[in-house]
Order: sequence, then structure tokens, then C-alpha cells
Amino acid sequence: MTEKKFVRFEDWRSDSSTSIIEKYDLSTDGFFKRKVIKKPGATPTNNKSDGKESTNKKCCTKIKVLDPQGPLLQKWNKIFVIICVMAISVDPLFLYIPVINEEKKCLSLDKRLEIVACALRTFFDLFYIIRILFQFRTGFIAPSSRVFGRGELIHDTKAIVIRYLCSDFIIDILSIIPLPQMYILAILPIPSSTFPYKVKNMLKFTILAQYVPRLLRLYLLFKEVTSTCGILTETAWAGAAYNLFLYMLASHVVGAFWYLFSIEAEVRCWHKVVKFHNYSSYVYLSCGGMANNNPQVQLLLSKDNYCQLENPDDIKDQNVFNFGIYTQALMAHIVGSSTDFPQKFFFCFWWGFRNLSSLGQNLLCSTYIGENIFAILIAIFGLVLFSSLIGNMQKYLQSTTVRVEEMRIKRRDAERWMSHRMLPDCIRERIRRYLQYKWQQNRGVEEEALIRNLPKDLRRDIRRHLCLKLLTRVPMFENMNKQLLDAMCDRLKPVLYTEKSYIVCEGDPVDEMLFIMRGNLRTATTNGGRTGFFNSSELRAGDFCGEELLTWALDPNCTPSLPISTRTVETISEVEAFALMADDLKFYSLQWKTWAACFIQAAWRRYRKKKAERVLREAEEVQSFGMEDGYSNNSSSSSPSFVATVYAQKFAANALRPIRSGKRTNKVPPPTQRLLPLLPQKPAEPDFTSQKH
Repeated sequence: MTEKKFVRFEDWRSDSSTSIIEKYDLSTDGFFKRKVIKKPGATPTNNKSDGKESTNKKCCTKIKVLDPQGPLLQKWNKIFVIICVMAISVDPLFLYIPVINEEKKCLSLDKRLEIVACALRTFFDLFYIIRILFQFRTGFIAPSSRVFGRGELIHDTKAIVIRYLCSDFIIDILSIIPLPQMYILAILPIPSSTFPYKVKNMLKFTILAQYVPRLLRLYLLFKEVTSTCGILTETAWAGAAYNLFLYMLASHVVGAFWYLFSIEAEVRCWHKVVKFHNYSSYVYLSCGGMANNNPQVQLLLSKDNYCQLENPDDIKDQNVFNFGIYTQALMAHIVGSSTDFPQKFFFCFWWGFRNLSSLGQNLLCSTYIGENIFAILIAIFGLVLFSSLIGNMQKYLQSTTVRVEEMRIKRRDAERWMSHRMLPDCIRERIRRYLQYKWQQNRGVEEEALIRNLPKDLRRDIRRHLCLKLLTRVPMFENMNKQLLDAMCDRLKPVLYTEKSYIVCEGDPVDEMLFIMRGNLRTATTNGGRTGFFNSSELRAGDFCGEELLTWALDPNCTPSLPISTRTVETISEVEAFALMADDLKFYSLQWKTWAACFIQAAWRRYRKKKAERVLREAEEVQSFGMEDGYSNNSSSSSPSFVATVYAQKFAANALRPIRSGKRTNKVPPPTQRLLPLLPQKPAEPDFTSQKH
């Protein structure tokens, strides 16, 4: 038979209770940390590894682990999103480095743009490196752990590093490899007559190879930011601007490749002319090589009619090279070295934007395979991006903004009502702060309505998952049966309080009992307005307040009026809690009274049992000391007949106890040890550990 327990009323205070071992604690950044649970009576072990473990723990505590949902990391993530956007916008600038020297008819490089592009790329890569360092110190939420309905933050640096190396580390490394800088700056000092031609070919592959991981890095980072704070997608214009930016970025990339392919088309025409006259094309087509010392090649390229520019529709002679979709760039002299970079950039950007919007319908291609593939990709990307832009714009303007519009309408109505009632500015600011905090917590989702529409078993499991640990922190609720706890969990209601809000003041009636889920509270009392008396304490996640309702609900002769609060409760930060109203607490008080009566009866029985044992022990000690003194002094004051009478009374009481309780026993008591050789044997001791005593 299990032993019953009882709860003392003085243990009900949440700020002074020591009957419950706290398993969780709330850190300063708003997340739960596990505490070491020490068992009572446990002794420390002297292992040799204790020194190493303590040293490792000290080293681990020195390393600061960032909170993924903390304000510092959220701010940096927004900065990293902007940096990634600017970085992928800088990469196409490398495609503008090759230029055509129209006077010498050779391929050259824009030295100034080389330096600018490499410097900008290196500058933005430094932020990628900072991002990688942040990732090695950013904790993560363990999916299998839940503390009061929230995930547990992992602070183990080894687990953080392993998780990052197995997930996004490869993408980050591929994004920051300085391939364009290495190829331009490392090979540039090497004297080579074909260097510009090699740079032109390598730039295509390096930019395309790194653009995919950099776009993927931007997508993952944008997804992380929107999942933690949701600021970038909270308004309609932000989501529309994001999709419009993707469209503009694609236009920028297409225009840059169109510029590079235009240079390739002219170089391809020169290659055919020079090769036809038995010259080494790679040597004579690059500026700085033999082209400067061979005027025959320059004269040949300038006077040959094969590379003359004509519209594709006007070409009737097969001996004229068809530049196809690149004719416009060559006729506008965009690829020339004398053209300013802003003119090149905006002209190419407009060409890419126009053809993506028109799905490449106005493109007049030649028979060159690479040119036709490029035109096909323009049509495909234009179709995908344009449909994605229209679809996302419609989604953000209609579907996603429904709750945002509802929030705006509520805020507008609140502003009108506050203006109509002429509320002071301090109260208006508190109302605005509460509405903003409520929106940040639930994003416009009515939690109670959502849970109410679920099946009964799901509602019970959700409530138990969110609220059961909070209820069991109250000593009185710790030993309640599961059905009663589930019923109480179903009655709990989520409440939100902003910073520096007064939940209840000293002397006001207490109408609810709060179970803190997140945030900090300060409780203060003046002992009924006593002069010079002030006592203050702090409540954290897992604590509760409003315990005056417990004694009020258990009192059978309680008045209908609510109990009076003896403390003032004020919020230190934003608080998320569950509230148990006084009516719900009174409803379950009848079952609590029955439960409390059983525990009080069990406690009374244990008290009577211990008292009887103590009285009997004292009587035995008195008689034994008296008899020892009598025999040592040869006194006749303590006679053996008196001692025998006392033991006879004890023996008779023990023998009559089973008869009075309706039970008989034939058990022969075992022989006992003799105290003194001249005394009669003591009767058998009763079993005081039995439940009937």
C-alpha cells in the first residue's frame, strides 16, 4: 500500500516554494536552459575525470553562443540579406570587363572596371566570411526537445559546428571562392598575347558556376529571416518588391551576358577572316600581342566586308556575317572601349528587361547554335519569371495581405476610437504597443479558435503539452489525478502583457491565477500599507502568481467576494502566460476538498502513530533508568512488583488491540532480550510500521 502525501498551505507561494526542483530556467535572451537536477542525499563522487570535465565546462561557458531568435542575430541577418542582394548584383559586372578596341580591331580589357569589380566582390565576400563565423556560434533549436511549448536552445559548440558543417557550410564556401579575382589578378601580371581572349572565356564559366550557390544562399537566408521575424513579408509592398527585384536582377544578368556574347560574335567574325588569310587568330585578335606590330591584320579587318554590320532582315549576300541578336549592340558601339560604363550598363539592362518582358518575341537570331540557345533561355526565363512575378504579386496583394489588412483596420479603428475618447498619449502608446506585441506573437492567428476546431483528443494533447508542466509547478496540483489536470488545462486561457504593465495592485481583488510561460514579473508588497515596509521579488518562466485564489476556493465558508491581493504584480518585460479564472478555480474546488481531506486524514494517522511511539519510548527509558538506579543503590523505592505491573499493562493492551479491531491472531511473539538478569522478560513489541497503527 503506497504512502499518501499532504501539502502544507505555506508551501503554496511560488516565490518561496522549495518543494519542487526547478528543471528549467529562463535565460536573459528569452530562451529556456536546462539546470542540473541534484537528488537529495546524493554525495559527490571523486572521479579523476572531474577536473577535466570542470575545465571543459569552464571553457564552454566562456564561448558565447548566439540565440537564433535574439535581437542581435535578427538585425545581422537583415544586414546579410541586403549584402547578398548587392553581392549577386556585383557579379555580372565582371562580364563587362572585355572591350573591343575599334581602332586596332582587337580584344582588350577594361583595367578600371577590373579593379572596381574585384574590390567590390572582395568587400562583399568579407561579409560572407563574417556570416560563416556567426554560423559557428549560432545555437539551434533541438527538434526533439520542448520546454513549456518552446524548443530548447542547444549551447553545445561541438554539436553546433557539426550541424553547420553537415548543412550549409558547403554552400557558403562555394559562394565565397574568389575565382574571378584569382583569375584576373593572378594571371594579369603574366605576359601573354592571348590573355584577353582567355579571360573572356573563363569569365562565362566562373560567373555561372558561382551564381547558383550565391542565389541559393540568398534564398536560404531570406527564408530564415522571414521565419524568425517576418518583417520582410509582413507588408504587401515588401513581398511584391522582392519578386520585382528578382525580375530586375534577371534582366541585369541577361543584359550582361548579351554584352559578352556580342563581343564573342565580333571576335568570331574576326577569327574567320584571319583564319581565311592564314594568320594565327588568337595572337592577332588580342590587344598587346602581335596585333600592335602587324598593320596588315588591322587593315585586313577594317577593309574586309565580311564583318560589316547589317540588319538581319537586310542581309541577302551569304558572304556577309550575320550577327543576329547582337547586331544592335555592335551598331550602337556599346562594346567599344571608348564607351562609358554607365551607357553600357543601362543599355544592356534595358535590352534584357525588354526581351524578358516580351518573352524574346522580337529577337532575330542567326543560324549560330549558341545564339539560338541563348534566345531560347531568354524566352523560358522570361515566361517563368513573368508568371512568377504576376502570381506572387497577386498572392501578396490578395491572399497574404488579408490578415495584414485586418490588423490595419483594427489599428485604424483603435486610433479613431482613441481620438474620439481623447485618451492621453501615454495610454495611446500602451495600446499601440499591446496591439503590436499581440501581432508579433500570433501573426493574426486566433489561437483559441484554431484549437477549438480541432478534435477532442488533439485539444487535450495540445493543452497538456503547453500547460501541464506549468500546473505541476504548484505543489497543490502536483499530486492530482490526470483527469482533473486535463480539465484544468482545458480551462487555461493564453494572455499577453506588455512591458511595465500592472497585472494586479495591492488591495485589488484577485480574479485570476497566472502561470508564466515567458517573461519576467516583479512582485512587491507593503504589508497592507505599513510605513517603512517593502518586500520585492522576481518571478520568471515556470512560476505563478495569484495563489490567494487557492485558499479562497478551498474554504467551505468563503464569501462570494474575491480575495484581496497582498502584492503588486508588474511586468518587467513582455510576458506570455496562461490564466486560470476564479470561476473555473471554484468549479473544481469540491474535488480538491475531497482530495485534501484524504491527505489530512492520512497525515493525522501518521501523527498519532508517531506520538504513541514517542510516549512509549519515553516510558521505557524512565523505567529502565529507575530500575538501574534502584539496584545500584540497593534501594527499596523501586520494587519489582511495580515494574511487572507496567509490563503487564502493556502486554494486555497489545493483546486486546487485535480483538477490538475485529481481528484475532495466533502468532506467538518471539522471545525478547533481557534488560537485566533479575527482571522478568519483556513482552513482545508491537509492529508500529503497520498501517493499522
